[in-house]
Amino acid sequence: MKSALSVILGVAAVAFIATPFTAFAGGSISGKVTFAGKSEHKEFSFAKFPNPKFCVKNPHKELMDGDKRFLNTLEVGKDGGLKNAVVAVIDVVDQAFVDAYAGTEVVAEFCEFLPFTGVVVNNKSFKVENHDADADDAKSALGVLHNPHSFVVKGPSSATGFNIALAKKGDKLDKPVVFRGGAEKDGFYRLQCDQHEFMQGFYLPVSSPYFTVVKDDGSFEIKGVPAGKHKVVAWHPFAAKGKKVEFEVDVTEGGTATLKAEIK
Repeated sequence: MKSALSVILGVAAVAFIATPFTAFAGGSISGKVTFAGKSEHKEFSFAKFPNPKFCVKNPHKELMDGDKRFLNTLEVGKDGGLKNAVVAVIDVVDQAFVDAYAGTEVVAEFCEFLPFTGVVVNNKSFKVENHDADADDAKSALGVLHNPHSFVVKGPSSATGFNIALAKKGDKLDKPVVFRGGAEKDGFYRLQCDQHEFMQGFYLPVSSPYFTVVKDDGSFEIKGVPAGKHKVVAWHPFAAKGKKVEFEVDVTEGGTATLKAEIK
């Protein structure tokens, strides 16, 4: 029969072993990304592209004005909050995250790529699915033709990743993202439809789960970041010429580091 003392010591040992897994979960980084500039957009005419009567049905009416379709390259709030920015910790390589990453998923819906911004992982899948069909057009009843064309962008240069037509609703592609020569450190991934130029998407390469796309007002929070000093970037494909803006934060165990990330 075990003594009471041995039982107590056994319980204490279990508690001691369990404690590191429950008490040390890192900290958070929260704040806001702002832009020292004004909102900007590119303007397209639906009439110059295929399926003008279908593409105009896009429910995001802020993207349209009559026959005009806008690509909102920069959306800045009254207080400078920058919509669609991506914030990521860049000095942590989490191999388990990389190995388990299932891929970036994008949909073509009402002639728009969603999401507009996000992340990719080098050598992992990039998936696009066509959701569009036009029952009012015999030529597009089975599907509105989209032609996703991806580019690895680094500075002023870019190289094609894939260029694949998705002719029918439900058609999919699944191709690896490939950054060569360390391009993922300074570059990003861009997607554009060769049929509808205003369909574009932009994606930042990451190597850990410590990232987020900001809310519409530019605010963000990243949880579970390991304690310590970290390099963090704020990035938007049309701000600062698409360059990452780097900051340093000090994350304490169980605490929240505040980051005011201004992109000029």
